[in-house]
Amino acid sequence: MRSLNKPTLIGSAVLAAIGSLAMVGTAQAKDVIVKIGHIAPLSGPQAHYGKDNEQGARLAIDDLNAMKIQLDGGTAKFELVAEDDAADPKTGAIVAQKLCDMKVNGIVGHLNSGTTVPASRIYHDCGIPQITPSATTPKITKQGFDSVFRVIAHDGVLGVALAKFATTDLKAKKFVVIDDRTGYGQPLADIFAKQVQAGGGQVLERQYTNDKATDFAAILTSVKAKNPDVIFYGGMDAQAGPMLRQMKQLGIKAKLIGGDGICTTELSKLGGDNVGDNVMCAEGGMALSKMPGGPAFEKRYKDKFKSDIQVYAPFVYDTTMTMGMAMKEAKSADPKKYLPKLKTISYKGVIGTITFDENGDVKNAPVTVNTYGPKGKTPLTIIQ
Repeated sequence: MRSLNKPTLIGSAVLAAIGSLAMVGTAQAKDVIVKIGHIAPLSGPQAHYGKDNEQGARLAIDDLNAMKIQLDGGTAKFELVAEDDAADPKTGAIVAQKLCDMKVNGIVGHLNSGTTVPASRIYHDCGIPQITPSATTPKITKQGFDSVFRVIAHDGVLGVALAKFATTDLKAKKFVVIDDRTGYGQPLADIFAKQVQAGGGQVLERQYTNDKATDFAAILTSVKAKNPDVIFYGGMDAQAGPMLRQMKQLGIKAKLIGGDGICTTELSKLGGDNVGDNVMCAEGGMALSKMPGGPAFEKRYKDKFKSDIQVYAPFVYDTTMTMGMAMKEAKSADPKKYLPKLKTISYKGVIGTITFDENGDVKNAPVTVNTYGPKGKTPLTIIQ
């Protein structure tokens, strides 16, 4: 009898082991990997923007995973695939193709207009939905791509609001307009200049630089001779900061105005003691303190990352969450299945309620004009 019992016990053990392996396999099969690509400059002079954006995305990824969303027959496990485009359009296109080849489920980015425009065609052609949290050139959503969206006011809204503020609130008459010749800076400067002239202002001079420059002595010497009320700069804070320092050195009293590219906490460091109420900038959306979920998000961000929010982190957070909620509604991370849900979504986020128009632009985007006081960036007025 003992000899008969041994094989039976061994057989039971083998069956139990097989059953355990099967259960492990079943448990593993319940995880559905969802890859979200995030692209921003993580190197170079705009790296502080890129890191800020990435951290906003990572907070959203944590929250999406905590929700245990059921997609495609299993529990979604969201993963962030972070890439560096160095704010360079060619690099951006290379990264875009890499993410297409990886078959990521969605794209959050890019940060810059100049990188977003060429990348958007690549994503569209490979069928991956893209939402940019920060690229503002109107061209992005006017290409006829039904898979491209934006959660921030575009330059058509921003430039008009800034020009109206400068001519009406500041009562400025004489302007010099400078831009960095990028896909962001030049269109914004063009819109601002056109609107200023329509409002009765005089554009005395147009000047041009690039997004790598730090020496503006020649440009500013010419500008000083014109004695403008306002200098408008279409570009980023890495140039606006040194420009402010050099304006003070040359004794230029004009106010410096710019868009969201200069509207960062970092500008206070880059511009030295010439950053104050003579600097004004506009950003698409509410000021952080005025956003429905702004103060709570700011506290959470600072607690986790031990740093201040630059500009776009709450927009990136909401961008990532909006994409995740569209997947949840579709019960799938398949781009073909959740794209229709993106088009009709209404998501109540940190920045407000996100819904998209027929072009993919967020509806009813406000613009906040800010200045810089002793405590840094301070909202002056909201234009809606």
